[in-house]
Amino acid sequence: MESHNTWNSVLTYITGVVGLAVAQRLSQRFPSKSTYLLERHTRAGEETSSRNSEVIHSGLYYPLESLKTKLCLRGRDLMYERCKKYNIPYKQTGKLVVVKANQQGYIQNLHAKSLRLKWPPHLLVDGETESVLPTELLSGDQARAMEPDLSKDIVAALWCPKTGIVDSHAFMESLEHDIMESEGGEVVFAANVVRVDPRRKANNAIGPDAGGTADGWVVQVTSDSKATEGDAILARTLINASGLSSPLVLNSILPIEKRIPMYYARGSYASYSGPGVGNVSHLIYPCPETGPNAHAFESLGTHLTLDLQGKIRFGPDIEWISHLTSRNEGTEEDADFWMERLIPDDSRLSVMHHAATSYLPGLTLDGLQPDYVGVRPKLIPPGGGFQDFVIRTDYPTKDAERNQNSPMVSLLGIESPGLTSSLAIAELVVDNVLHSQSKV
Repeated sequence: MESHNTWNSVLTYITGVVGLAVAQRLSQRFPSKSTYLLERHTRAGEETSSRNSEVIHSGLYYPLESLKTKLCLRGRDLMYERCKKYNIPYKQTGKLVVVKANQQGYIQNLHAKSLRLKWPPHLLVDGETESVLPTELLSGDQARAMEPDLSKDIVAALWCPKTGIVDSHAFMESLEHDIMESEGGEVVFAANVVRVDPRRKANNAIGPDAGGTADGWVVQVTSDSKATEGDAILARTLINASGLSSPLVLNSILPIEKRIPMYYARGSYASYSGPGVGNVSHLIYPCPETGPNAHAFESLGTHLTLDLQGKIRFGPDIEWISHLTSRNEGTEEDADFWMERLIPDDSRLSVMHHAATSYLPGLTLDGLQPDYVGVRPKLIPPGGGFQDFVIRTDYPTKDAERNQNSPMVSLLGIESPGLTSSLAIAELVVDNVLHSQSKV
């Protein structure tokens, strides 16, 4: 087995936009350090990052003090700034959250919450006179003036002007370009991590391994997905931003009783071409289920989104994926089990049509066509309530933990609003978790 000494480097294991954002910020923040990005696919963003609504979320839905709210607010503005600076295609479309008579309390609560939101620490506006999340309560008639095809049963709506859409692929390409053009950044594709082990420092190390005078991590990497061993890479700092595989990577170093349970939700999207939508120009979100089957924190309902070419899409719905309880051990087979669930079909179209016609009654079932499918990483089972993003730090030894050196930072449960939050997550990990305690 070949051993590569990258002891003064930061190793980021990624599968999507959050890993790219972290590596990009590392390469910019610490240009004298080597940042190695390991991508298990042949290109970045093949999992959740390329199978979502491409919405720039406004930061509306989650608890006030949650990471999801804070990082979405911060990430939203960072994304708009980056899109403008690098000519990344985007559009600030705004969003309508529409409700029926028995659902008005839902948007009233959202509006009240938006008024209580504080500017995140990094976002300073002159005099802080502008709201961090402006919203406006509209009557049903006002909402129909904006989108005439809305149902007459829609009695009110919440207008969120900060919501938008982005070309997520162009966004990820811009991050990848920054990494490749940086002094110490490198991206390696088709790099499968097959094993991660903590490494204890060698006090008397000499020669090529002299860098190993500190604790760290041994990461075995192979380009063959069926191989069980590969080249060993030594790293002082490891960022586990591997999306759907993040719990698997972490579980590989944890005892069985401390392993993170994994849950996955499949979301189907359908394109639409037909009557009942007119010249729709805004995103339209229904009220999530608020009754006995409430799932407001699991899914925001089957909503209407647009892409930058004006194509109309509905989704995602939510369908929990059952998996074997043994799938906690971190094998390559475990990491890829979700791929068999990505083939779109028409089995969900009638359910999606029923959901969408609750607010756009003129839609026809024949106008819906299967588009694509995404899988979302979940840390709690169905009905588990709200689950925040988790940013967890583990250390290779007790000494490293005591001195807070050589961390492995795992980003877990990074589902929606992960795309919007990606730059803010990177900022938090690099500037706070790592740099503030001199961990890089």
